[in-house]
Amino acid sequence: MRLAGSRPAVSWLAVLTLWWREINRFRRQRSRWVSALTQPLVFWLLLGGGLSASFRPTGVPNGTGYLEYFYPGVIVLVMLFTAIFATIAVVEDRHEGFLQGVLVAPVSRASIVLGQALGSATLAWLQGVIFLVLAPLAGIPLSLVSVLGVVIVLACLAFCLTNLGLIIAWRMESTQGFHAIMNLILMPIWLLSGAFFPISGVPFWLEWLMRINPLTYGMAALRHCLYLGHANAAGAIPPFLPSLMALIGFGLATFGLAVITARRYA
Repeated sequence: MRLAGSRPAVSWLAVLTLWWREINRFRRQRSRWVSALTQPLVFWLLLGGGLSASFRPTGVPNGTGYLEYFYPGVIVLVMLFTAIFATIAVVEDRHEGFLQGVLVAPVSRASIVLGQALGSATLAWLQGVIFLVLAPLAGIPLSLVSVLGVVIVLACLAFCLTNLGLIIAWRMESTQGFHAIMNLILMPIWLLSGAFFPISGVPFWLEWLMRINPLTYGMAALRHCLYLGHANAAGAIPPFLPSLMALIGFGLATFGLAVITARRYA
């Protein structure tokens, strides 16, 4: 129900318009596709090839090479890079005057943030799904059910990562400042999620940081879906359902914080 003269909580026309704008902008910038896909791919091949011989951590099933272990982390890294590039557009829109025009429109801040978040998350999700074609190269057999599970988890992860980028971008006046904060916050969150190394066998203080990192549970949910039907192959990670619930809660919390940030720094 809506009071007279008040703005609706969410204007779906505004959400759809901003979503479509993000899709079209990304489609015209092919260099972003290339950089978002190739850089994580290079990391995966070089690090996976170099560390496979010495990768013997506790909590990981015998026979799991680093190429296989690092593969889910690279999928999330692909989406993280895409989300970062997409949310930088908030800073660019402010400089070009487009953001100011959107802010004076009779739509709520939640509509604006949701449109931005869904647009950037769609792009990140698409690139994560594209990267799934390399799963057999990593030695991970996929079934139709596991692919469906992975697709759902990737959508939640993309939404979370995009909201994190928006929380930072709405505060920034320059892209240089955004990159500095990204290196200080977003990359460590990814590194401490179990993407790069498992939680088992690390020092106590590092294990504590990994356990309170919400992205750790998103990574665990992704690994469970990739190894659906082969639970032991996923290694010693948090259970699937609590991990998925934590991921969904993290997505809702970051979206709410992004809306609050937009209202404050608009």
